[in-house]
Amino acid sequence: MNKSRIDKVVANMKEANLDYLLISEPSSIDYLIDYVNHPGERLYVLMIARNGQHKLFFNKLFFVENDLGIDIIWHSDTDDAIQTIVDNLNNPKMIGVDKHWTANFLLSLMDKMPNVRFVNGSKCIDYVRMIKDETEQALMIEASRINDKAMDEVINQVSLGLSELEAADKLGKIYTQLGGDGNSFDAIIAYGANGANPHHENDNSCLLPGDSVIIDMGCKYKGYCSDMTRTVFYQEVSDEARNVYELVKAANEAAEAMIRPGVKLCDIDKTARDLITEAGYGKEFNHRLGHFIGKDVHEYGDVSINFDLEVEEGMIFSIEPGIYLPGKFGVRIEDLVMVTKDGCKVLNSYPKDLKVI
Repeated sequence: MNKSRIDKVVANMKEANLDYLLISEPSSIDYLIDYVNHPGERLYVLMIARNGQHKLFFNKLFFVENDLGIDIIWHSDTDDAIQTIVDNLNNPKMIGVDKHWTANFLLSLMDKMPNVRFVNGSKCIDYVRMIKDETEQALMIEASRINDKAMDEVINQVSLGLSELEAADKLGKIYTQLGGDGNSFDAIIAYGANGANPHHENDNSCLLPGDSVIIDMGCKYKGYCSDMTRTVFYQEVSDEARNVYELVKAANEAAEAMIRPGVKLCDIDKTARDLITEAGYGKEFNHRLGHFIGKDVHEYGDVSINFDLEVEEGMIFSIEPGIYLPGKFGVRIEDLVMVTKDGCKVLNSYPKDLKVI
């Protein structure tokens, strides 16, 4: 159990006037007690108590080898698992529940406790996870270092004429050879017009001269994720594609240049978006500028108009402007950045100058 992290969650609970916080997201539980479990449809809940009587509700089907430093309340498939939670609550008035807990569990608990107020308590843990400590920072720096090396290898493989699917299939082995723990998400490799879909699903498309190649990929390293996108061109690049590429690159670099503690996430997004909009491509930049990342590749927090939160030292998020022209091509350039005391550190060192392969 990581007492320091749990104490920060409890402090947030007190500010929100919560008696208990029920956490079901496996990555958040791992973050707080250093234990990984994927329960499927079974109940798996970490209960953080304002009074310090924290408990883990756990099915007997699962096996715990080490002492987790927390009381475990066991149940079996034939038990009323929700009742075990009720039996361990001490006259609560307000309970926070994380945003991931499924309705079949939550509604049952609400039925059993009709006089208790239930609220979304995710921010109590999400805001703690936003700030990476020195250990987390080191792991994410290494994950991005591995990703840089893997990107070079993938671009080399693509240049050999592999299809999107063939190139993506090689990534797992590449990451393992470089010391990573596999993909942090299913990589996107999009050729030509496929790149106009920001979330294209890889297919058997092969390269044609002049195609853009969007490569969006990331690995895991000791439980932490990396994520990076680069766009290259095959054999040749049109004037239009070159201009769009340089515009996206400029937006990426302008946003990164303004990052420092106290700057608002929405203003970072605005800097990149205004630059692209003024060049006439505002409608073609159709997603947020970035997302937070850590144990999960997408964690709470957006670099978008929806978040006027001021950035703090230790935050890590992506900066990934893109322009997508249906029927033609797409360009996206993505780095991870870590907020430092007086600026930011770009975690990706793979070059961003236009490249023709």
